[in-house]
Amino acid sequence: MGVPIFSVRDLRFTYRKSRVAAVKGIDFDVVEGEIFGLLGPSGAGKSTTQKILTRLFKTYEGTIEYFGKDLKAYGNAFYEDIGVGFELPVHFSKLTGLENMRFFSELYKKRADIETLLDAVGLLEDKDRPVADYSKGMKMRLNFVRALLNEPRVLFLDEVTNGLDPGNARIIKDLIKDFRARGGTAFLTTHLMNDVEELCDRVAFIREGEIVETASPRELKIKHGRRELRVETFENGETKMHVFPLEGLGENKDFLALLKTASIETMHSGETSLDEIFIKVTGVAGDVR
Repeated sequence: MGVPIFSVRDLRFTYRKSRVAAVKGIDFDVVEGEIFGLLGPSGAGKSTTQKILTRLFKTYEGTIEYFGKDLKAYGNAFYEDIGVGFELPVHFSKLTGLENMRFFSELYKKRADIETLLDAVGLLEDKDRPVADYSKGMKMRLNFVRALLNEPRVLFLDEVTNGLDPGNARIIKDLIKDFRARGGTAFLTTHLMNDVEELCDRVAFIREGEIVETASPRELKIKHGRRELRVETFENGETKMHVFPLEGLGENKDFLALLKTASIETMHSGETSLDEIFIKVTGVAGDVR
């Protein structure tokens, strides 16, 4: 574990006019140089937690330290450190993409090169088009550029690839990886488990305002998976399934005989998917997509 950027202890938050807390005493750390995923069904407290960490909500209970200092003690200089890309892009539709980014860039002391960022997400040729003419995917990519305008230390990303085609999603994910490789830290919320598996170093599952499990994707898949190997063979015109325990597999006579004599079509370990883990840990299937 590296240096904690955020240390969150006993975090609680209740919306006005609500009798039930949205966040119920959660603890976690976000370590410098990692991509940390907060996962859970709709209404579990993900977005609330993210809004607290970005100081949109300030009436929380508990403690949050940012680089060892109480988050509440920071002034507006805190916003120089973070970049935020929420799920629903907000732009001035009558302005061009470039004009939008120039406007938002003026809010910061440190400023990245806008055209370089636009080029990186494939929008340079469209920089002079009004954003009203952009597709949803283009607006999502422009939203990601906006999050990088101040060369932040920490990125807060909510459903950052949702609605993007595979090619453009790949561009965004590669840029997130590059950001981490340069020492950046990212806090990610998403329902897309493929993104989680590819990007996140650690994830925390939140359910009804409480964190129920925290680990790396690999640790979760080992913990919740089955230690077995499933082998499909084609015999006498039919596909047959054979299951072997991983323990002692190299000395398993039946397995070794199968390798020598059978026509093997596929081999799979008992590793479970993050979609399955999401459903098992949170108890909710409907929000996984």
